[in-house]
Amino acid sequence: MSKATRHAADSHDLIRVRGARENNLKDVSVEIPKRRLTVFTGVSGSGKSSLVFGTIAAESQRMINETYSAFVQGFMPTLARPEVDVLDGLTTAIIVDQERIGANARSTVGTVTDANAMLRILFSRLGKPHIGPPNAYSFNVPSVKASGAITVERGAGKTKTEKATFTRLGGMCPRCEGMGNVTDFDLSQLYDDGKSLNEGALTVPGYSMDGWYGRIFRGCGFFDPDKPIRKYTKRELHDLLHKDPTKIKVDGINLTYEGLIPKIQKSFLAKDVDALQPHIRAFVERAVTFTVCPECAGTRLSAEARSSKIAGINIAEACAMQISDLADWVRGLDEPSVAPLLAALGHSLDSFVEIGLGYLSLDRPSGTLSGGEAQRTKMIRHLGSSLTDVTYVFDEPTIGLHPHDIARMNDLLLALRDKGNTVLMVEHKPEAIAIADHVVDLGPGAGTAGGAVCFEGTVEGLRASGTITGRHLDDRAALKETVREPTGALEIRGAGTNNLREVDVDIPLGVLVVVTGVAGSGKSSLIHGSVAGRDGVVSVDQTQIRGSRRSNPATYTGLLEPIRKAFAKANGVKPALFSANSAGACPTCNGAGVIYTDLAMMAGVATVCEECEGKRFQASVLEYRLGDADNSKDISEVLAMSVAEAEKFFGAGEARTPAAHAILDRLADVGLGYLRLGQPLTTLSGGERQRLKLATRMAEKGGVYILDEPTTGLHLADVEQLLGLLDRLVDSGKSVIVIEHHQAVMAHADWIIDLGPGAGHDGGSVVFEGVPADLVAARATLTGEHLAAYVGA
Repeated sequence: MSKATRHAADSHDLIRVRGARENNLKDVSVEIPKRRLTVFTGVSGSGKSSLVFGTIAAESQRMINETYSAFVQGFMPTLARPEVDVLDGLTTAIIVDQERIGANARSTVGTVTDANAMLRILFSRLGKPHIGPPNAYSFNVPSVKASGAITVERGAGKTKTEKATFTRLGGMCPRCEGMGNVTDFDLSQLYDDGKSLNEGALTVPGYSMDGWYGRIFRGCGFFDPDKPIRKYTKRELHDLLHKDPTKIKVDGINLTYEGLIPKIQKSFLAKDVDALQPHIRAFVERAVTFTVCPECAGTRLSAEARSSKIAGINIAEACAMQISDLADWVRGLDEPSVAPLLAALGHSLDSFVEIGLGYLSLDRPSGTLSGGEAQRTKMIRHLGSSLTDVTYVFDEPTIGLHPHDIARMNDLLLALRDKGNTVLMVEHKPEAIAIADHVVDLGPGAGTAGGAVCFEGTVEGLRASGTITGRHLDDRAALKETVREPTGALEIRGAGTNNLREVDVDIPLGVLVVVTGVAGSGKSSLIHGSVAGRDGVVSVDQTQIRGSRRSNPATYTGLLEPIRKAFAKANGVKPALFSANSAGACPTCNGAGVIYTDLAMMAGVATVCEECEGKRFQASVLEYRLGDADNSKDISEVLAMSVAEAEKFFGAGEARTPAAHAILDRLADVGLGYLRLGQPLTTLSGGERQRLKLATRMAEKGGVYILDEPTTGLHLADVEQLLGLLDRLVDSGKSVIVIEHHQAVMAHADWIIDLGPGAGHDGGSVVFEGVPADLVAARATLTGEHLAAYVGA
């Protein structure tokens, strides 16, 4: 073989990256072996996601999209080319990330996988009585009356065409329209009937008379906007609340008017309540009562769909079964006529069990899945795939997994690799890093202090490398010698949410409580179902922070407000000048810093604004400065600072701003010292989002804090800092409840509540409550066994 041929063969076995500069990457160059499992490590913010997701996976997806016709590309998301000099050896990338699966109230575990579709086909073939095609079993398809021509036999071979009306059967419950619950509105929360519309009678968020809705309500002509609502006739009140969509003309513009209640149902209630903005969620909780639909008993399905059964089970009952039980039921059906369908459905359901999700049911709303559960649900369609030479990209697949479950996840990842695929994985857990064929460690720090490759090689090489990851790879926390004494207890009695079995437990107050157990054992059901929502309880989770690409840590935390006031006071001008979303915005890019050009089916282009050079502000605004003469900054320079830099800047000298410094202190406390103040929120990971929320809510006057897996996205070296933060919260008089699997957090607890013994209907009970030392000594639960092994007991 010639040298050139050998080089070509070698290049086919590598993904080569040269000069990657996405986000904080500093001309990174790496060679990643194909058909191997490569783990990317490094502290939070070191550039792992920028390299794996923002560069390698993004370019693979962009190039695949370009193979389609221009017409098809017009319907696909547009992707910009990553900042990289050379990227070759790419194969098709399949991204399996932690993004929640939609917040559509109609979306369930069954609908986002193929399981529901296959079940509907099965019932349409075997269900007795037979009621129609698969759509007749779908709660998302309504029954509709239709008319058309039918051919009628007249005898002697003659036919006649006649008009006929018939019903096309869908499975949607007509009462709740396939939602499973019905809504009742408290009208006093929608309007003040003593006022007219022009006097601001409507109290629905966003329905101001000064806005677009006001224009429609005032100009619709169905009622007098100056008349108090309590004086409306029955017809006027019906038109205000319930009128069907009707074409109207206001000031020469063609518009559609619709009653207040259907409008609210479409704009607010079509989404999962938990995904709404806080002020809208508060309104919905005040104004709307959700009750189980009396007609379908919450199954979402019509009476006809529920009447059709296989072996005494209807499709609603099948979807309500725990998936592991449903898999057994499917295996028990012996029908040669649908054998391939039964095999495919059985395989899909077995994949749920394999991946540790056998405790779910197909009717579980997808919006209620955790980030880890969502990621594992997305994995299911790939486990049985016959594709090889695919690049699978995972973002911390061990999130939400008990140490007992991580071994099973490792086996699945290795099985994907052994089929001839390339597996790329961003990870922090030592148990997951241990299975890597190749490791790329980024750092050395976070943000501007990161973005470089610190080590490339084997796990053993990493351990001996002296990098932050290598030094901490074998870290083990010890049990505390003494634990705090509780100051009281929070009583839970008869908790029965999801799989909980009428749980009675006292959660100690004034201490650090860790709630643990295998995935699906009932941890979140217990805490979020029985503790969150009580007075004085602050719950901090990892759900997406709602906001545009203009939102950043400074705007989200309220930090920008004292900063703007400090600039305004120092320069004798109004604060609005120092907002890129207000008076100070660059007029060319409207304060975005970039100009977005839509190129239809081709990738849109974002070019730095030439007017403000990406600084987002008018040139005149940047002349105003804050700080000492030898260290003054303009507003764009402040927003480019990291939290740690800004903490020093606003802590002393002429820039000293106590209100800003207090917020920056809290951000540094939760391990976000590396974030830039102006960094878009859309670039943050799930763990970073949770810590940002925690920093914001630490100022609230809650007595009890609930944290949901705060170690998510944390490097081994940062776990110690998190434990310090938890200690400071408790020592300041707070009660801290942590839902967590990380053994270091368990070992540091004052009190552990362990749920189980298994998942789903095999869980839901408290199997241990007490101090960590007793859990380790007894080794009577899976958690006890793994914690004992971790601390070396």
